[in-house]
Amino acid sequence: MNLTDTGLQERQAWEKAGIEIPSYDRAAMVKKTKEAPGWVHFGAGNIFRGFIAGLQDMLLEEGLADTGIIAAETFDFDIMDKIYEPFDDLALLITLKADGSTEKKVIASIAEGVKADSADAQEWERLRTIFISPSLQMVSFTITEKGYALKGADGAYFPFVQSDIDNGPEHPAGAMAVVCSLLLERYRQGAAPLAVVSMDNCSHNGEKLQNSILTMAEEWKKKGFADDGFLEYLKNEEKIAFPWSMIDKITPRPSVSLAEQLEADGVAAMQPVITSKRTYIAPFVNAEGPQYLVIEDKFPAGRPALEKAGVYMTDRDTVNRVERMKVTTCLNPLHTALAVYGCILGYTSIAEEMKDPELKALVEKIGLTEGMPVVTDPKILSPEAFVNEVIYDRLPNPFIPDAPQRIASDTSQKVGIRYGETIKSYVERYGDAKKLTFIPLAIAGWCRYLLAVDDELNPFELSADPMVPELKGWLHGVEAGKPETYAGQLKPILSNENIFGVNLYDAGIGSLTEAMFLEEIAGAGAVRETLRKYLN
Repeated sequence: MNLTDTGLQERQAWEKAGIEIPSYDRAAMVKKTKEAPGWVHFGAGNIFRGFIAGLQDMLLEEGLADTGIIAAETFDFDIMDKIYEPFDDLALLITLKADGSTEKKVIASIAEGVKADSADAQEWERLRTIFISPSLQMVSFTITEKGYALKGADGAYFPFVQSDIDNGPEHPAGAMAVVCSLLLERYRQGAAPLAVVSMDNCSHNGEKLQNSILTMAEEWKKKGFADDGFLEYLKNEEKIAFPWSMIDKITPRPSVSLAEQLEADGVAAMQPVITSKRTYIAPFVNAEGPQYLVIEDKFPAGRPALEKAGVYMTDRDTVNRVERMKVTTCLNPLHTALAVYGCILGYTSIAEEMKDPELKALVEKIGLTEGMPVVTDPKILSPEAFVNEVIYDRLPNPFIPDAPQRIASDTSQKVGIRYGETIKSYVERYGDAKKLTFIPLAIAGWCRYLLAVDDELNPFELSADPMVPELKGWLHGVEAGKPETYAGQLKPILSNENIFGVNLYDAGIGSLTEAMFLEEIAGAGAVRETLRKYLN
């Protein structure tokens, strides 16, 4: 069986292999989408193919839509050449369940794949034609938070961004310049309305996208490439809206063993590829089952019936509350605790960590015991149900290959949101955070992790983090296994409001965190003993 339009005609073979294929007229959908496009998505990778495209596929199956999505790629053009074109823009979604079973479905809602490459005249003209179409309702993005960045830490524009500013809208290269240029075309051809929707996994994503597009437009105006009217068009929410969203679904790297299983079942050419840009991708997407998408319902040109596909369409405040619930209480703090302790205790899998009685108890205590009293309740989702699904379904899923070493990256940039917000909520409610035990234990674990030796006192490599040199400098002289080397080196870290958003000593938990850290450096096995002490 071939994952192509022609191959899908062998319906019985696909059904025999347990793979659901579309029942709608895909050829008619593709034709209508090309004639009257309604939805373009930038970022043609796994989260798009395994989640967002699946939403439109559901609407097509239910007869609630008759057009699909056009996928545009700004970064890795190999994806189009190696994964989209050979497979007629089809994707095979494999949902990995915690009980070991799988569901397989062909996602056929992607009508067309386009390279957002202004150096390719044919592809660029196609994108331009799509963007000036009055039928276009929305443009969405999964390009990662880095895709919106225009400046480095020094405050200067990245060289490629400066080049886009200097060269103007005719031949843009970076994602933000590409989109700004296409919006300029839409403005010049009648200024039709449009929703520009970030679906990336970062806080205030719509604001980040809007700021980057406006910055590019303002720089072009300074150089005479755009006029005041274009800026007014972008700032008028009745014309161009930038809705905020919250997205949550894990779509890890494609599994080689799943590729082999698919090929054994008769599906040809399923092996993953690594592109020249180091993207790991395959004709199939393996993903967890739970998925959440919450979008601010601000679409001046109309939109698909996304609520019929399970998307929560709501207001900006609710999007913010859902994001806060997830990031500060119900998911991300648990991930970070598992990440740092997993590295210290020698784990390479989050699912394996959830079999560890102490680590499972730790995330239960952080999420259910300490998080719930101050959780932000978005009303549209139950925080209790969400955190229980995370702890008892999602984190233990052995078929979602996530590693603590990956999640431990950039922890210094995360702890202020993931723990600091809950600490501040306790201070606001109770006057201090002395009711907390397990969040301090997680923070002590992170500080112990920074010593870069495991619980048997063997060295390991720290994950990438921009503050590691500074943090290690503060901890200079402290040795795991030699508690006598500790002389208060932790104080500059625990009192640092730039890291935690609050001085932990002022919050009443600095000394407790320090004491836990001291216990964890007592000798080999001290981390395990400390966990047992506080969790039992």
